[in-house]
Amino acid sequence: MAFPKHRVAASVAVVNSKNEILLVKNWKRGWEFPGGYVENGESVKTAAIREVREEAGVEIHLTKFCGLIQDVKFSRCTVQFLGKPVGGDLAGGDDALDAVYFSIEEALQKVTWKTYKERIKKCLNEEEHPFFIES
Repeated sequence: MAFPKHRVAASVAVVNSKNEILLVKNWKRGWEFPGGYVENGESVKTAAIREVREEAGVEIHLTKFCGLIQDVKFSRCTVQFLGKPVGGDLAGGDDALDAVYFSIEEALQKVTWKTYKERIKKCLNEEEHPFFIES
């Protein structure tokens, strides 16, 4: 039997002092949390911090593990964190066309993918932590 090949990703709900959430605009999926794949030899936490810096120009501190999302069809697991900004210069970069802080209400309107809206709600509702979503 061949060894399975799974991909691990990290994603962060970055919330600033005004209770606004950071979203980045992907050319294909639209507005979403910053995040991406964990590189070989990299920790999940380090990948989460790196992805936010690369996509939004923001340095963050991870504050909480929120949950795990498993995409069975594509053999992908995404580790979801909460974080807060601690520096940097907000600007779209890497895979992101733009990076903006939105109020929670605005963010839910901007995000068009139903599964990404669900992630916002779950990440911001700490009573549901940790969560596990399987699709």
